[in-house]
Amino acid sequence: MGLRSLEGGSALVTGAGRGIGREIALGLAEEGMNLGLLGRHRDTLTDTLHACVRLGVKCVAFTADVAHPGQVKAAVDGVQRDLGRIDLLVNNAGQVDRAEVPLWEADQAQWWQVVETNLRGPFNLLRSVLPGMVERGSGRVVNLNSGFALRPEGRYTAYATSKAALLRLSDNLAESLRPHGVTVLDISPGAVATEMTANMPMFEGMVHWGSIPYLVATVVDAARGRLDPLHGRFLHLGRDDLEALLRDAELIRARDARTLRLRPYGDEDPLGGYA
Repeated sequence: MGLRSLEGGSALVTGAGRGIGREIALGLAEEGMNLGLLGRHRDTLTDTLHACVRLGVKCVAFTADVAHPGQVKAAVDGVQRDLGRIDLLVNNAGQVDRAEVPLWEADQAQWWQVVETNLRGPFNLLRSVLPGMVERGSGRVVNLNSGFALRPEGRYTAYATSKAALLRLSDNLAESLRPHGVTVLDISPGAVATEMTANMPMFEGMVHWGSIPYLVATVVDAARGRLDPLHGRFLHLGRDDLEALLRDAELIRARDARTLRLRPYGDEDPLGGYA
């Protein structure tokens, strides 16, 4: 297969049966990375597994709902048993509000299901995977986030709230992980054409979609360690110039930029110290 930059490493990708998760898994496999695949549907996971194996890597798949801690732990244990260490965790599995309605009209059960999948899911994976990374003193985490984490979105309150909380979770982890050699990144792919976005009314008729291949290439770069200087930061593909961000990485860290912070209204704001 030729020289591949991630040969011998292992990644765990959630929501790997279709869409972005499948493409990320294939992109990592093309670079020689062994794969652990998680998803809720055995048939689509099996299709991804076969496609990865054809690329010459070892691949295992486990059905699991990321919102259920027991299922996640069993799946992570299985991946570690079959592949050894997990060098890269990609938290991709996610859901979105089914209807563009204000919160007071939202289906309560589905609202919480979105939050549990998008926030509790990554927590469950982090809780199971991080101990091994911390013990080894190395590892990388990519959380698939969204621009909705940064701005109010009254039509998708569950999705936007869960993504903002995920960004805050990464922020809270970043400094405690730094001494252990573990990098965490939140990457928004922008609006890319997937089954999920195709069913979102706000994207109906959209012509200019973001690039899934660019997202995959960015995750591969993260796996290589190229994005480590941006540890703990939010990256928005399609808008960001990653080369410029890497050049300014020290400045970004010094200014505590690319994180969720309160914006004081002036010097006299009593909460200005929280900014």
